[in-house]
Amino acid sequence: MKPQKVLITGGAGFIGSNLADRLLRTGHEVTIFDNLSRSGCECNLTWLQATHGQAAFRLIRGNLKEFDALQQAAEGVDRIYHLAGQVAVTTSVQNPRQDFESNAIGTFNVLEAARLVGNDPIIIYASTNTVYGGMEEQTVYEDAQRYRYADLPLGVPETQPLDFHSPYGCSKGAGDQYTRDYARIYKLRSVVVRQSCIYGYRQFGIEDQGWVAWFMIAALKQRAISIYGNGKQVRDVLFIDDLLDAYEAIVQNIDKAAGQVYNIGGGPQNTMSIWLEFGPMLEKMLQRAVPVTYGDWRPGDQPIYVSDIRKAAHELGWQPQIGVQAGAERLFGWIRDNQNLFAHL
Repeated sequence: MKPQKVLITGGAGFIGSNLADRLLRTGHEVTIFDNLSRSGCECNLTWLQATHGQAAFRLIRGNLKEFDALQQAAEGVDRIYHLAGQVAVTTSVQNPRQDFESNAIGTFNVLEAARLVGNDPIIIYASTNTVYGGMEEQTVYEDAQRYRYADLPLGVPETQPLDFHSPYGCSKGAGDQYTRDYARIYKLRSVVVRQSCIYGYRQFGIEDQGWVAWFMIAALKQRAISIYGNGKQVRDVLFIDDLLDAYEAIVQNIDKAAGQVYNIGGGPQNTMSIWLEFGPMLEKMLQRAVPVTYGDWRPGDQPIYVSDIRKAAHELGWQPQIGVQAGAERLFGWIRDNQNLFAHL
């Protein structure tokens, strides 16, 4: 594919900076739209500039509420990756208005910008498994170290009913459905990616979001680690390189993917309970014990979420290539070797 013009909202964040790096390496012209509010954004921009040159990409420091700035950024682009937004359930509960403005209004503005500029860009929206809610209707078994679905051995399919728990679930779900409907009503080439737990290089995890990275960072810096719930909660995890492969597979198959929703995660082959299974893995890498404390469950937290990724495999020819152990070792090595980046903690 010939080089294209690409806009990445949230391009200075964890996923966005990795995506920008890959696109720049393959010759694309990249614009990053970001308000630089997240920890690590400035560091990621410095890394991109050092890797590719000071003038390798265009940076627009803007807010998703600024529609005119978004529309100008979208002029002439071939693809829009909409990754920006508020990312934590707990933050959404504390400040639901800010969460709504970032995620619901922000996504609406991105879609309207894409519709009005007339370039017919591909739009990939980073949604979340949170749109499925607590899935209380599903029978879940509790084993010694993890929860298990009784009736979903291959995970949650895209046909699972939506149930927007928490302000975060509502705001991301609104963006999810707007993105889907703009493909139907306005024929935009928009695609919803309901992402599970993504982890990898340049992830400045915090307690409320990015738990794999956060546990590693906190353990290496001997900071307190709190487990909300009993630590048996199960998630499927996906390494960043595999996520970017999924994005590329969508672009390569956009005639089929436009208007579709895909669950993108590690799938049933890449799961772990957040502490009773991950904790021993981390302690083995550290070669010492890691003390933790336990607290109440957080609003809308699912005892188990595993993505059924068969639709993406069938329609896009995509599936994860990096297993849990290999991915965890890669991330741990990066954090260990770059502890200076986390001096602010």
